[in-house]
Amino acid sequence: MEGGLFVIILFAIMVIIVLAKTAIVVPQQSAYVVERLGRYSGTLGAGFHILIPFFDVIRYKHSLKESAIDIPAQVCITRDNVQVQVDGVLYLKVLNPERASYGISDYLFAISQLAQTTLRSEVGKIDLDRTFEERTNINTSVVAELDKASEPWGVKVLRYEIKNITPPHDILAAMEKQMRAEREKRAVILTSEGQRDAAINTAEGTKQETIKGSEARKTQQINEAEGQAAAILSVATATAEGLRRVAEATRVPGGAEAVQLRVAEQYINEFGKIINSADTVILPANLADVASVITTAMQVVGHRAAAPRP
Repeated sequence: MEGGLFVIILFAIMVIIVLAKTAIVVPQQSAYVVERLGRYSGTLGAGFHILIPFFDVIRYKHSLKESAIDIPAQVCITRDNVQVQVDGVLYLKVLNPERASYGISDYLFAISQLAQTTLRSEVGKIDLDRTFEERTNINTSVVAELDKASEPWGVKVLRYEIKNITPPHDILAAMEKQMRAEREKRAVILTSEGQRDAAINTAEGTKQETIKGSEARKTQQINEAEGQAAAILSVATATAEGLRRVAEATRVPGGAEAVQLRVAEQYINEFGKIINSADTVILPANLADVASVITTAMQVVGHRAAAPRP
């Protein structure tokens, strides 16, 4: 009885071991590569699977999730012979578990090394000053090269991101001085441009003020000239009208006598003013001959009246 019980227990243990080896549950987003008698048999997806005991063996297990690999910092030499330390992160995903198992022994190590060599090559094509602004282009170039190399391995390189670019300390100090000098240069340029604009605005204002002043003086002179011309014209018109009326008055009865009386009065008044305003007076020889003076004046008036009108 005891021997039979021992055999039963041993058989139960063997059944449990066989079930453990043949009943497989594959997690989600995972793939197991199965070999049958040392040869590739198939790839198991997520779910429950039964293997053939002692014939099927799970040789490789792959995760189909996107993975991130840290690329260690390495020294790269730029085109202008400056050493910089660059590190990054690589994102990849297994698309073909069979190729990832048999295409290469360790695809993670191979892709990491290839990423470092490609990164050194890309950094060597640009100068130090452009390494920071060319990060996107460097990342794109590294991904393109890795994607071509990893396609036979069944791995898809999704993207590469540079984390840090660290130049030597003396280069950092020189770059800081250069940036400080550049900022000071821009400040001086902006100040000089401001002063130039202010001088231009001042000169333009003075110019406009001078032009407006000259235009105002020109307008004033034109107005004054027009005023003087109008005054002269008014005086001439009034004088002409007065002469015309005097001439007309000489033609009416008694008009000539009135003109003679008026000439005599003017003569006497003007002569009296001369005597009162001067200390020494030279009298003409014919002073007493007032009639001759009046006759001469009347001859002038008559000559003007007889002249043709315009």
